[in-house]
Order: sequence, then C-alpha cells, then structure tokens
Amino acid sequence: MNTTTLLSELHATALERLGPEAETLKLERAVLGIFFTGVKLNNGAGGMCATPVKTVPEAVCCPSSANAMPTPGKISGLSVKQVMDDLNRPQGLRRGLAIATLNAVAETLWKRDGPPAGTIQLEGDAFDALILEPGQSVALVGAFPPYLRELRRRNQPFKVLELDPATLKPEELPYYVPAERAAEVVPFADVFITTGTTLINGSLDGLLQLLRPGAKAAIIGPTTTLIAEPYARRNVAIIGGARVKAPDELLDLLAEGGSGYHFFDKTVERVTLRFSPGT
Repeated sequence: MNTTTLLSELHATALERLGPEAETLKLERAVLGIFFTGVKLNNGAGGMCATPVKTVPEAVCCPSSANAMPTPGKISGLSVKQVMDDLNRPQGLRRGLAIATLNAVAETLWKRDGPPAGTIQLEGDAFDALILEPGQSVALVGAFPPYLRELRRRNQPFKVLELDPATLKPEELPYYVPAERAAEVVPFADVFITTGTTLINGSLDGLLQLLRPGAKAAIIGPTTTLIAEPYARRNVAIIGGARVKAPDELLDLLAEGGSGYHFFDKTVERVTLRFSPGT
C-alpha cells in the first residue's frame, strides 16, 4: 500500500519535472479570496485553489488567526519552493496558498511540455467523461450543486458525503451521509467523485484507499493539480482541473470576491483528463 500522500507525490513530481527552474520561480502576486486563492508566478503562469475558510475557526479573532495565515505583505517575492513547503503544514490557508502555487507550477509544466503524459484530454465536464451506466451507485464527496442536480435528474443511485449538512437543500438531504461514515459508503460505490478540496483537508488518500477494485474514480475542480502519475498510481480514472489563462484578470476578480460563476470559461479554462491504459 502506498505510504506517501498524494499531495507529497504531486509536490515531488512537480519539482523533479521543473528542474533548475525551481530555483528561480517566485510568486509575483497572490490573492486569498473568499472562495478561491490565486497566484501568479514571475514567469506569467497562474494557479488557483479553493480557499479553505472553514478550516480556520481562529479566523473570528485577528490575533489568534495570525499564525494560521501566510504573512500579508511578505508573500510576493517568495520562491515557489518556499511556498510549497507549506503543503505539509496543518494550517488550511497556508496549505491552500501552497496548492495554488503547486498548480501554477503544473501550468508552467503544461506550457513547456504540453499535456501530462499518459493522459487524453477530453471535451466537456469531468462528470460526462465518467460515462455513468444506469443503476451504477455513486459516492459523491462534497455537496457540489451541479452534480447533485444531474444525479437526481438521472435517478442515479447515489450518496453524498458532506461535513456540513447545511450546504444541502431539503430535497437533497435524503442522499446525505455524514463524512465520517465514508467507510460505510465508498467501498460499495461503482463510481467515486470528489472535489479537489479533499487535497486541502488531507482526506483524499484515505478515501481512495476505501475504493473497491474496478471502481471508477474522478477528482474534479480548480484545486485539482494537473500532474498525472501520482493519480494514476492510485487508480484514478479522471481528473478535472483548471488552467488559468489570464492570471491578472483572475486575481482581480478573486480580490473582489469572485467565484466560479465569474471566471470559468473567461479567465479560467476547464480541463478534463482521462488516463490512458497502462499509465
């Protein structure tokens, strides 16, 4: 069984692929927005990550939240290696900034080398790439509204694992299972779908280990790092992430509280990758 975490493998693979450039890449600008955190590197590449506000209960008090956050005014100019060291820290906002930086490095690699080797780029949403069969059971991690609506429309058997049931509408509550009961749901699912935010809270590795052989797994959302091999080693079938096409415009939007409704298909391009056989 794999003893290293997916996030640590993504980190190591990114630095290995980057090579000597890792010594010169720095953060030019960073925005910790309400919904998403975004960065721009000094080579023009951008990356983003969901802002894990709920992981920072100390945020109700400025003095006690100071250690949970990157130091304002001292982020620009940091090396990407220094920022990505926070991938191993427990503080959610620091880890979120580090993942956004990791995703900007992944964008750097994409621009230099093309799409990740061993993957096929698909049109449309990652949900469609899974090709659900009637009657297949789905375990959905996180109350992701578009997927909840589509699963209900299709009468697909599914359960949604969620930390906060308040995020679900009344008609969605019959499908709700508390996140701590994942072991009762995930091993019996034919299809497993989670957002990349499970990378932030550290739950993704444990969830993937619960999958039964042959189950299809997809990791989706702007937080998902577009580097292939660590996912393939964990039998993930689909990753759906994002490429930042206009970093400055995106960061301006995030600074004004922008969400996916404001940047998708404008400053940010959705990307769906399927792993080739034998990857």
